Amino acid sequence: LSTLADLGIGALVVSADGVRVEGIVSERDIVRRLARDGVVALELLARDVMTHDVVTCEPDTKVDEIMATMTEGRFRHVPVTELGLLIGIVSIGDVVNARVRELEQEAHHLNKYISGY
Repeated sequence: LSTLADLGIGALVVSADGVRVEGIVSERDIVRRLARDGVVALELLARDVMTHDVVTCEPDTKVDEIMATMTEGRFRHVPVTELGLLIGIVSIGDVVNARVRELEQEAHHLNKYISGY
């Protein structure tokens, strides 16, 4: 919890070696465990609270595909892996920002087309 709060983030990838994804622990995971077990949950280890079956994507996965995966799975963070190794993480905020930029560019091009410039 303190790491999430200190970094101002909603999830952390769990990895013993820093390159292989073993799980992901999110604020939601912690809240659910607190609701189930009470304050004893605060003494648990990340491996006791984390989501073990982590959905990942690759660097060339399209934004729309990641957005659909997040929506269907009802989660907000997707680790990015290449050849099974962790290289980053995408949040719902990243996906929304990318989509907004795409829509702004489309609107700009349509306006130019319509106005003849």
